[in-house]
Amino acid sequence: MAEEKIGEVTHYFGKIGVVAVAITAGELKVGDSVRIKGKATDFVHRVDSMEIEHAAVPAAKAGESVGMKVAERARPGDQVFKVTEG
Repeated sequence: MAEEKIGEVTHYFGKIGVVAVAITAGELKVGDSVRIKGKATDFVHRVDSMEIEHAAVPAAKAGESVGMKVAERARPGDQVFKVTEG
């Protein structure tokens, strides 16, 4: 699996299990897999849905911030990588 850094976690909302991610490079689409990695975090997650300003979007590109539901805890500053087969 290849990984490409696409962003960073800016906030984690624990009660609802959502991370806010600032996309810094490339593009992220619903259906992509991401790896969220930090000092105490390391998991792979499939993006089932994303929102920008509480509106569902199919994709996000560099310069945008998105919210997405995750199965595990993440922390601000964790790096977000897009995972691709190959």
